[in-house]
Amino acid sequence: MSSFCKPSDRAEHLPLWSSSVMSKCHKCVYIGLSLIPVLETDLKKCFLISVGDRDADEKYHIFVRHRYNDCVELLLENTSHEVFQVKEAALCTLMKFAAAEGKHPLQKQEWSEHFNFPIELILAVVRCLLSETEDMALLISRFQEFLEMDDVRYYVMSSIRDNIAKIMDKNKQEHRRAFEQMWLTFLKYKLPGGMYKKVLVILHDTIMPHMSDPTLMIDFLTAAYDVGGAVSLLALNGLFVLIHKHNLDYPDFYKKLYNLLDPSVFHVKYKARFFHLANIFLSSSHLPVYLVAAFVKRLSRLALTAPPTALLIVLPFVYNLIRRHPSCRVLIHRPSAADELCSDPYLMDEEDPTKCHALESSLWELQTLQKHYNPDVSKAAKAINEPLSRQEQDISELLELNNFELMERDLKSQVQSVPLEFDPASGLLQSTREVLGVHFSLE
Repeated sequence: MSSFCKPSDRAEHLPLWSSSVMSKCHKCVYIGLSLIPVLETDLKKCFLISVGDRDADEKYHIFVRHRYNDCVELLLENTSHEVFQVKEAALCTLMKFAAAEGKHPLQKQEWSEHFNFPIELILAVVRCLLSETEDMALLISRFQEFLEMDDVRYYVMSSIRDNIAKIMDKNKQEHRRAFEQMWLTFLKYKLPGGMYKKVLVILHDTIMPHMSDPTLMIDFLTAAYDVGGAVSLLALNGLFVLIHKHNLDYPDFYKKLYNLLDPSVFHVKYKARFFHLANIFLSSSHLPVYLVAAFVKRLSRLALTAPPTALLIVLPFVYNLIRRHPSCRVLIHRPSAADELCSDPYLMDEEDPTKCHALESSLWELQTLQKHYNPDVSKAAKAINEPLSRQEQDISELLELNNFELMERDLKSQVQSVPLEFDPASGLLQSTREVLGVHFSLE
């Protein structure tokens, strides 16, 4: 290892006091290297013996060991010296000590996995090189020469792995707190409408996962949820994270979600996101029947004026709710529904789903949609005439459906020939059944 321990030949350009420090480092090398063979003994036994039972030789070994430890500590401190040449000399001295300890171990190993490698000394050097306050780039580049040795490289990599994990965890927490305070301060101010919506769009997946305490966003999200319209739809994502991952208790959450269902929900930009989250919020089988029935009835009523693309989402959505809650099948199988059609007990304008009397009504709206002009909608509405299967329908592929895709799908479908009530034309003025063909000819 001596070939790697020659400091740079720039000592003549150093100040007098720095040269003095380097001179002392060189002296430490010779003193330390001469002490290590003397220390080659099992000091563990020496420390277990009481002071009165130690002989002069044992006391001498202990004394020298303490002085050697003091020398190593001073060299470790000098690895952070402001002059690079002093750092370099301290590093090379420590590595010479490591080589000497390998030849003359200070303590006998109880097991042979690590052989006689000076693990503690190398780990101390690595900790100094990974300083959080000092710039050790140049010294690390100098230390790379020692990594050519296999044993040094192995133990250095093991030490770096443990130290980097501790440093990164500590820095990560500090960064999270700074990031959190920045956003909390920013969101205290009144934001323009466009920026307000942009923040809500990225809040659940870009901001909250990097906060140390995401529950601090409760006030901001509940205030946004109470605004109404598109803002409330966007706030659903953040509230979903807080409710499912951080046990947020929001007493009027489902009441507010129920009131978000209005005709405009089928035309907003974030329609797909809303129905995706609504499907998750209503997926629990522990929800009361009256609440699920209120959502089913309200969606069915809104479906009467919804566009075809929205209907292809709403109808499977309603069917899935009925599948999850069999008690809601009473809305389908109500024999007296035909007689009560003119007096539907359901109150569409009632904001409280517990008072809308949805369970007393029926889904006559779905029977009306069976005569829809769009054949896909009509076919989907007729599914209610048959017993619903237990398997839920996957609506994820329908959430992004738009008018263009619906039109393209219809154009690509194969046209089947259907019987007509008239003879197809084979030429001009040639049909004897037409008025022009009877009275006129081309001759």
